[in-house]
Amino acid sequence: MGKKNGVFFGLFSGILWALDTILMGIILNNSVFKDYVFVAPFIATFLHDLCSSIFLLVYNIICGRIELLKDLFNKRSSLIIVFAAIFGGPLGMTGYILSIKYIGASNTAIISAMYPAVGMIISYIFLKEKITRKGLLGLVLVIISTMILGMSASEEPKNLLLGLLFSMFCVFGWGCESVIISYGLKEEILPDIALQIRQGVSAIVYGILIIPIFTDYGAIFYVASSNLMWLLIVTSIAGSVSYLFYYRAIDKLGPVKAMGLNISYSAWAVILGLLFGGSISILQLILCILVITGSLLSTDSSKELQIN
Repeated sequence: MGKKNGVFFGLFSGILWALDTILMGIILNNSVFKDYVFVAPFIATFLHDLCSSIFLLVYNIICGRIELLKDLFNKRSSLIIVFAAIFGGPLGMTGYILSIKYIGASNTAIISAMYPAVGMIISYIFLKEKITRKGLLGLVLVIISTMILGMSASEEPKNLLLGLLFSMFCVFGWGCESVIISYGLKEEILPDIALQIRQGVSAIVYGILIIPIFTDYGAIFYVASSNLMWLLIVTSIAGSVSYLFYYRAIDKLGPVKAMGLNISYSAWAVILGLLFGGSISILQLILCILVITGSLLSTDSSKELQIN
């Protein structure tokens, strides 16, 4: 039952992250950001994670976890989650955003699709997690299909060297986050509480370090006081639930299988895009099916593959 729940959580984390991605694209193209084109991704990400951390706080209080929240910083596992948050949020997400700026969204998607492979290597080295032959085949299928899917809409890079550098930050950051979170969850901390720490730390680091470097708080208040803020709140809730499912999938399946399922967001984004006036070719449809199929294959748990 645990594995079935884990597969459900992993798949729906991908679907909801695809929705989050689509809505963030709409937000970033809104006229509110016409005077903040360069810093729009940073402002949107900060407000997204800030709203997410507030939503999760309310959610955890309603679920009766006040005592667990109070006890957060008395546990060693909390420091592990903080460490993971820095890799996943400020390092991984900032790398992702800057990579999009310099080489475009589709090219960034191609390279960032490698993060499960990096996570698998790190997980094998530090957590000794094994993967089956079928699971490895599924993971390879997901990564290759995602890359081809990105190539079908590739863009001309503005600065290839910088774009590649920042995309590597993203790949390394996201790969490390999943593995570190998996280790932290073994220290008897709930996935929902771990996510509370993750989003809170990400919002704090963005608010104190990243925003002052790239823009000012006046821009934050301007966007926060606009009607666009309502869409940002809805988007942050979709992202929060996506991460809740992702962390639960990590807890039940381990980081490698959870990443294999989560990366299906690349396919779901194309499919859900149809609801927002997008289009899809036969090739893209086939690739989406391959991504989702590979994601399911990556959860196989029979006949472990020994890597020497």
